[in-house]
Amino acid sequence: MAKPFFRLQKFLRRTQFLLFFLTAAYLMTGSLLLLQRARVALPQGLRAPGPLQALPVAAVALGVGLLDSRALHDPRVSPELLLGVDVLRNPLTRPRPGPRWLRSRNSELRQLRRRWFHHFMNDPQGPPALGPEAPRPATRSRGTYIGCFSDDGHERTLKGAVFYDLRKMTVSHCQDACAERSYVYAGLEAGAECYCGNRLPTMSVGLEECNHECKGEKGSVCGAMGRLSVYRVDELQPASRKRRTATYRGCFQLPENITHAFPDSLIQANMTVEMCSGFCSQKEFPLAVLRGWECYCAYPTPQFSLRDAMNNALCGQDPEAQRQADYCEVYQTPVQDTRCTDRRFLPNKSKVFVALSSFPGAGNTWARHLIEHATGFYTGSYYFDGTLYNKGFKGEKDHWRSRRTICVKTHESGKREIEMFDSAILLIRNPYRSLVAEFNRKCAGHLGYAAERNWKSKEWPDFVNSYASWWSSHVLDWLKYGKRLLVVHYEELRHSLVPTLREMVTFLNVSVSEERLLCVENNKEGSFRRRGRHPHDPEPFTPEMKDLINGYIRTVDKALRDHNWTGLPREYVPR
Repeated sequence: MAKPFFRLQKFLRRTQFLLFFLTAAYLMTGSLLLLQRARVALPQGLRAPGPLQALPVAAVALGVGLLDSRALHDPRVSPELLLGVDVLRNPLTRPRPGPRWLRSRNSELRQLRRRWFHHFMNDPQGPPALGPEAPRPATRSRGTYIGCFSDDGHERTLKGAVFYDLRKMTVSHCQDACAERSYVYAGLEAGAECYCGNRLPTMSVGLEECNHECKGEKGSVCGAMGRLSVYRVDELQPASRKRRTATYRGCFQLPENITHAFPDSLIQANMTVEMCSGFCSQKEFPLAVLRGWECYCAYPTPQFSLRDAMNNALCGQDPEAQRQADYCEVYQTPVQDTRCTDRRFLPNKSKVFVALSSFPGAGNTWARHLIEHATGFYTGSYYFDGTLYNKGFKGEKDHWRSRRTICVKTHESGKREIEMFDSAILLIRNPYRSLVAEFNRKCAGHLGYAAERNWKSKEWPDFVNSYASWWSSHVLDWLKYGKRLLVVHYEELRHSLVPTLREMVTFLNVSVSEERLLCVENNKEGSFRRRGRHPHDPEPFTPEMKDLINGYIRTVDKALRDHNWTGLPREYVPR
């Protein structure tokens, strides 16, 4: 009797498992058919992915609810999977009415993370490799192809300017960017990375080792992993921008030991600013120093820090008289100060999980630029912004919980989100300026300005009413739930960059030399300063808006003092 019963029990167990398997297969098949018909409604501006078979089974299972929702918060689950789920769960969601910024804040922040899905679907395993035939330099390039070189990621030769483009990198694009900054050589690596410099790498390798195709130019070679396809840049392309020129920094007193302070020099009759800047640019020096017919090339140093400018009239003499004086004219060359451009991921996972937290528009990207160049380590991000990645923020694509970055950018607030971090740098900026900066970014991107029609439409008052309270609640939440904080005011970072940055670096437990901090100060603007003519715009804040914002300023000022921090800077005082 026991034996037949055991067989029956075994049969029922198998049947149960088979039914579960068939049900799961049926649901996944239905989901695939639904996605095929709906073409997967992606966020605005992103293309639908290619073949649906490329989707991982686990992603589809999550999309139809077969896996436990707690997996969404499991750090072991890959970021690509998590970010694909948000899109799959609601493929037919209707667009909500009203401006984008009227949506819930957390929903908008999650929207940034969804961009991972786009890159996951369009960047499978890295750049495609060219076929077995010999690599072909770009035919439309005006530069001269030099060859294939080995590239050590820690001690790069071409490190004057660095940027990436995951989808549109071409040889001409890289050459134009390097030529614009007065560099002689342009090197392309791994199909999407561009490096500039004035000295060739030391180790050349066989041409066949540079076998990756450019992301934006089929049939053209763009290096490989650890390999650079190097071109000599002869001239700018016809459609490119003009070559950058030297920028006047002021009149300064010469240091006591000129030979020690100025590593290279050129003495020539009828010396001009262009000649001196060109000479120093070729040598990869960021400063060109003129005294009469004497040209010196230099870096900012503690002995020559460019902080004590003199009256310009002291340098406005004829060349012979100026040569006898102790004053010199200093110009910023188009090339970067390369003493602080080397960056990498942390060699070991960080034991302290640090946030760089701010309200949107408070200068978080600029602060990341300063921290990366000061410490030599990449910063991470809770989101993914392809524009930032392409400008050199390589940690942008790293998973935010990897602990391979020195700190992680976040705009999040709330108890659960804050308590995930062990410590945080809380960056605060005047709400009036933060709101204007974020509105510009939403309407015109990182580098543009909102049009006059945007300011005069209903978008602007709706934006202020929605975001002003967020500025206040963001600071209050971090003061309440943050475990270990360093409060930094954007305005103090602007006015006293080196002392404030030194304090931030110390908080991150990194030792930095004074020369490196001066290098950061010399490269302080970064790639995301708004350029061009600022459109004429009268005061955009109405009296009602000011009353609202001023109330939040008083609240935050009191909260800071209650937590034993100094209050807000004087310029925050309600106006």
